Amino acid sequence: MKRKRQLGDLQLAIMRVLWERGEAPAIEVHRALFEERGLAVTTIKTMLRKLEEYGCVEHRTNGRQFIYRPAIAEADVRQGMVAEFVQRLFSGDSAALVNHLVRSGEIDAEDLEDLREIVSRKRKRGTK
Repeated sequence: MKRKRQLGDLQLAIMRVLWERGEAPAIEVHRALFEERGLAVTTIKTMLRKLEEYGCVEHRTNGRQFIYRPAIAEADVRQGMVAEFVQRLFSGDSAALVNHLVRSGEIDAEDLEDLREIVSRKRKRGTK
């Protein structure tokens, strides 16, 4: 199985802008992230080029401007990053992650009820 790309914080922020908008030129991505990050537009352009090299984004041209769009789905990135996180911190044991979240109070009673429903639906599908 091909290993999913792990994105850094800035790369993930750029991808979120593109997932939200569908496509955008570098200047628009820069504007969306400027207040939070304060980075130069050249930094955003460099990261977009790297993301394209990694196969995460692709571009089309509009005159002299590159318009970038995601080449990977947000769900695929999330799945890969969560799997890596669980592997690194919990030796691949996802139940240990859930136990940690429950014991640390990160999951409240309402979240637990939602999880019960998800597990119940999953069990019903698995037995059919």
